[in-house]
Amino acid sequence: MLNGTATYRLQKSPTVRQLAAVLLAIPAACGSCAQAADTDPFSTVVKPAFKQHCGKCHGAKDAIEAELNLVQLHAAGELTKNAELLGKLIEVLDTNAMPPEGEPTLPAELRQKLLTEFRTLLESALAEHGAAKQAAIRRVNRFQYNNAVQDLFQLNRVVFTLPERMARDHSNYFQPASRKMPDRVKVGSRPLGKSQLIEPRLAGVAPFPQDLRAEHGFDNRGDHLSLSPLLYESFLNLSRTIVESPDFNAKTCGIWQDIFAEPAPEKNVEAEVRHRLSRFLTRAFRRPVEDELLDRYANHVLSLMGRGTSFTGSMKAVASATIASPRFLYLYDAKQKPSFSASDSQQLGNFELASRLSFFLWGSIPDQTLLDLAANGTLSRPDAMSEQVDRMLDDPKLKRFCDSFPAQWLQLDRIISSVPDREQFPDFYFSKYRNSMHMMLEPLLLFETVLIEDRPVLDLIDADFSYRSDRLEKIYYQKSLAPTKNEVVAISFVRTPVTDRRYGGVITNAAVLTMTSGPERTKPITRGAWLASVIFNDPPEPPPADVPSLAEEPPPDEQNLTLRERLSAHRERADCAGCHEKIDPLGFGLENFGPTGKWRDSYSNGRDVDMNGTLFRQHEFANVVEFKDALLAEKDRFARAFASHLLSFALARELTVADSPAIGQIVSESASHEYRMRAMIKAVVMSDPFRGMAP
Repeated sequence: MLNGTATYRLQKSPTVRQLAAVLLAIPAACGSCAQAADTDPFSTVVKPAFKQHCGKCHGAKDAIEAELNLVQLHAAGELTKNAELLGKLIEVLDTNAMPPEGEPTLPAELRQKLLTEFRTLLESALAEHGAAKQAAIRRVNRFQYNNAVQDLFQLNRVVFTLPERMARDHSNYFQPASRKMPDRVKVGSRPLGKSQLIEPRLAGVAPFPQDLRAEHGFDNRGDHLSLSPLLYESFLNLSRTIVESPDFNAKTCGIWQDIFAEPAPEKNVEAEVRHRLSRFLTRAFRRPVEDELLDRYANHVLSLMGRGTSFTGSMKAVASATIASPRFLYLYDAKQKPSFSASDSQQLGNFELASRLSFFLWGSIPDQTLLDLAANGTLSRPDAMSEQVDRMLDDPKLKRFCDSFPAQWLQLDRIISSVPDREQFPDFYFSKYRNSMHMMLEPLLLFETVLIEDRPVLDLIDADFSYRSDRLEKIYYQKSLAPTKNEVVAISFVRTPVTDRRYGGVITNAAVLTMTSGPERTKPITRGAWLASVIFNDPPEPPPADVPSLAEEPPPDEQNLTLRERLSAHRERADCAGCHEKIDPLGFGLENFGPTGKWRDSYSNGRDVDMNGTLFRQHEFANVVEFKDALLAEKDRFARAFASHLLSFALARELTVADSPAIGQIVSESASHEYRMRAMIKAVVMSDPFRGMAP
C-alpha cells in the first residue's frame, strides 16, 4: 500500500536514521537560510544543513551509519534520483515521526517549507525517472468469476455460494437509485450461519478455493492471483459443470433464446452460429472478437454438430470453453496504437477502461452500455466517464462492491474467529450462536448508507446514526433484553440516532473492538495496528520474533497494574520503541471499550482505565470523544488513506510513491465536495493511474 512503509520500520532502518539527521540538521537558528533567495532551496537550506549537522554520521568516512553520505550531495538532482527516499522524507515529516521522541521538534513553519520542497523534488523525480506501475494482467478472483458468469448468461441465480459475501439482504433494501437507505432492514450474516448460504444456485456446481488476500490488501491483487496447472484444470471442470447443471436451462438463463435455442429451420446454421457467437464472445472477452478467433469457435460448434451433437449441446460446449478461456479469466490491457500525443499513447483503450470500471464497481464484466460507449470511442471522455459512474452507482449491481470492498478494508473476517471467554462475557453468546453475527453487519450497513446516500466519508469515523439490532443495543448500553425469538436467519436492524459520541462510526464499533481483542482482555497494540492499517493506511510490520506476547491473565506481581503499565516493557526495547510510539496512542484511545465493545471506566482490579494520549504529537486527548476529534482534525490524512485503499482496490495492485500525486489530487477533489463518497469514487476513476496514464 502507499503508506505501507511504516514509521516505526523507518525509524529502525539506516535510511531513516539518515532522514532523522537531515531533519534535525535544520535548527530554529537557521533564519538566515529561510530568508535566503528561494531560487535554490536545496543549496541555501538543505545542503548547508547536511554539511553542518549530518556530517558526524553521514559524512565521515569511518562513521558507522555512513551508508549514505549526505555531505557528498551537491545538487537537488542527486536527491531526485531516489523517489522512494523523498517519499519517506515526506512521510516522516508529515506524520511528525521525525525528529524522534526526546529530540527538539521542528517549528511548524520550517516543517511546512521542507514538505513543500521535498514534494516539489518528488514531482520532478517522478516526471524524470518513474511512473506508476500498472497491473498489466491479472486473473479474476472467485467472487468476480461468479459475478461474471452470472452476468454473461443472465442467470437468475448465483453460480455457487460465496461465504465471503458477509451480508445477505432479506428485505430487498439495497436500492441505490433511491439515494436513501430505509429505516428498517432485515439482513443475515453469511459466514456465521449455514442458513444464510441457502439460496438459488446451480445444482452440481462447486466453487474453486477462495483466493487469499494480500497482506494489508485485497483479494483481487494481481500479484497474488496465480493460475497453477491444477487450478486451471479446476476451471475447466467448473466450466463444464456450469453448462451441464440441470438448473442451466431456458428458465434460468436469460440469453437462452439468443444463444442456445435451436435456430428456426429457415435460418442458415453456419451464419446463425457466427452471428450468435460474435455477440457472446464480445461480451465474454470484453472487446470485439477477431475474425480468426470467431472462426475457431464457430468451426468447433459446426464440428460437434457434424459428429451428431445437438445445436444446443454444441453451443453449450463452446460456452464452456469460453468461460475457461484465458481471455475470460484474465484482465489485461491490450497494447495501444502509437499516437502523436505522449499522454494519449499511455492512456487505456476504451474497452480496457470499460473492464476496469465494471470490475471496480460491479465486480464483473461490462454491460452492453459500457461496451457500446467503448466501441464508439467516447467512454474515455470525462463527461461520459462521470455519467457512467453515476449510472453504475445507481445500479443494484453496486451491492457487489459493498460485498467486497468494505469488509476487506475493515478486515471484518477477523470477527469470525473471535471467541471471548464465555464466563467473563456470557452476553456475547446466545443459544448456540454468537453476537458476532449482529456485530459484523453494523459497519457494513453504515458503509452502504454512506455510499447510497452520498454522505461524507468522515461519517465512517464519527457518524450520528447507525443500524442496530436489539442485541447490539444491549452490548453498547447494557440494556436488559426482553425475551424474544432468536434472530438468526433474518436479523432486524433499525436506523438509530447516535447521540452519545463514544459510539458511532466504524472505529468504536463492536465488531472492530471484539476482533481486535483477546478472549479475556483488550489488546491495545492490536487495536492500534488496526487503526494504523485501516484508518491511516500505514500498516506496521509484525513484531520481532523474540518479543514475548503478553499473557491474557496477569501474573501475581502484575495483578494491580493497568494494561498500559504491563505493556510498558515493550517500549523499552530499541527495536520496539518506534512502533509503539505510533500505535500505542491509537490503541489506548479505545481502551475504555472492553473485549466485546462494552464501555468500562475501570479494570477488574479497580484501577481506572488510562487512555490518555497524543495523536501525531499534536492532538492531545483524554477521552474517546476527544480521540475522535483528534482523528477528525486529521481529516485530510484519513481521506488520503481511504482514497489509497479505494485506488489500490480499483487497480488491483499495491500502490507506490509514484501514485502520490494522484492520491493528492483525489483528496483535493473530494475535499471540494465535502469529502462525499461519490465525489471520491469519481476522483479515483478520473485519476491518471486508473486511466492508465503516467504522472
